[in-house]
Amino acid sequence: MQNIALLILAIGWAAAAAEPTPARKPVLVELFTSEGCSSCPPADALLEKLDHSQPVPEAKIIVLSEHVDYWNQLGWSDPYSSAQLTRRQQSYALRFDTSGPYTPQMVVDGIAQFVGSDGREALSAIGSAAQAEKLNIRLQRSGAGVGITHVEIDAGRRGGGVYLVLAENSASSQVLRGENQGRSLHHVAVVRRMEQIGKWNGRKPFIKDISSGEGDLALRLIVFVQEPGAGRISGAAALEGSQ
Repeated sequence: MQNIALLILAIGWAAAAAEPTPARKPVLVELFTSEGCSSCPPADALLEKLDHSQPVPEAKIIVLSEHVDYWNQLGWSDPYSSAQLTRRQQSYALRFDTSGPYTPQMVVDGIAQFVGSDGREALSAIGSAAQAEKLNIRLQRSGAGVGITHVEIDAGRRGGGVYLVLAENSASSQVLRGENQGRSLHHVAVVRRMEQIGKWNGRKPFIKDISSGEGDLALRLIVFVQEPGAGRISGAAALEGSQ
């Protein structure tokens, strides 16, 4: 009897091992940050940890470090800051009905926002976002000398704006003034370019080839679909840079 029980147990283990591991679902995590903000470095470190360790088993975490420019007049001009990213954060402030933009702020899949250094809240929000149905987005780089990326999105129930992001894998600064004076700061997935490349109703596949300069091949390339009004992000995909 004992041998039979062991055989049944072994068969069960073998069957479990043969079952394919469920694919991780992409979850987009945006961090609004600034090198002029003394509360931001812990959030920057958390974003990097999420990127490198991928701690949520169900999720493929795609991170974006979005540096805003409204801290620039307070002693240190963040070299990675952008008025465009400030406007994006302002859209989220309206969407979430907060008192206004603040740093550090983390936004998960356009459906949850919280203080960007709150690791427990980040894991909870990412885990919840990974349960949602996601659009299937495929990216493929090709071309020599000039980068060409082929984008395909399967038809789905939800459309929206299709966005392209180019982001530096990592970046560092030695801050000379302001609240972080004297600190060496490190960032991951620093957004250098974000643009809408299409409006899509979701009823038919979205297919587009994107051309970029040779230097862009070293950057991460991210494509995501977001519902209007800074709404839910229904799908995302990323390609690592060549360096």
